[in-house]
Amino acid sequence: MRNRFVETTADLLDHDPRLAVVLAEITAAAFEPVAARHPDRVINVGIREQLLISAAGGLALTGLRPIVHTISSFLIERPFEQIKLDLNHLDVGAVLVGVGASYDVAAGGRTHQSPGDVALLDTLPGWTVHVPGHADEAEALLRHAAADGDSRVYLRLSTQVNAAARPVAPGRFATVRTGRAAVVLAVGPMLDPVLAATEGLDVTVLYASTVRPFDDAGLRAAVGAASAEIVLVEPYLAGTSVPQVARALAAAPHRTLALGVRHEELRRYGTPDDHARLHGLDPAGLRAAISAFLPVHAG
Repeated sequence: MRNRFVETTADLLDHDPRLAVVLAEITAAAFEPVAARHPDRVINVGIREQLLISAAGGLALTGLRPIVHTISSFLIERPFEQIKLDLNHLDVGAVLVGVGASYDVAAGGRTHQSPGDVALLDTLPGWTVHVPGHADEAEALLRHAAADGDSRVYLRLSTQVNAAARPVAPGRFATVRTGRAAVVLAVGPMLDPVLAATEGLDVTVLYASTVRPFDDAGLRAAVGAASAEIVLVEPYLAGTSVPQVARALAAAPHRTLALGVRHEELRRYGTPDDHARLHGLDPAGLRAAISAFLPVHAG
């Protein structure tokens, strides 16, 4: 996804003089060719993540639309005060593009892991959050975000990908499989593990590549044709979207199982596959958790 991000952003800069890119060393070498063509619109601030966001806010005040990029933990968590003040409080827009996700850079240790990024952004109003599961989806969502006026958008890229891209309609969930016993909502790169985990189960599988705004109507429509047993499978902190599910289904009795990155910190480096397994996000772990939650006749 990162390579597609660079290619797509370079093309966007060539054709839209309103766009600018702000970097903090990460991926800067890949942007050197486009920086040579647009030296005034590709800015590397060095390893200064707070300045990264503040510079983006300043560019937005001049009428530009900044695309801001680094590792997610350095993009959302470290400069969160600048996001709150220099973007939200000033009421200006930007497209934040993070890589690394929850534990893609497992060998980098806890500093490079960002399972709480979406939950943190949820404390601020007005953010659109895209979580693509494939490079084609990432490109489509980046192009949509770049053209989306002065909105505030977070595009969460990952090395975890699904085998095939799905059509993306920002803000809408897509129905991948239908069933009666439950609705399983798979976010971004969790779709393939969810499809493997629910093989043979009588469940509806929804796919979300955009999680904010949350598709309340899409979830209600799926529940209308199935049991109100909801399973959330998110590639970030478990339970991040539980408030959104509760709001969407406030008028209907329902049960929710929230699966995602567990709150307990893993203190060994390992690999992304190790983290997925230990957080119960591999197909075997998901199958066990979903089967235990479903009514006995669902299998």
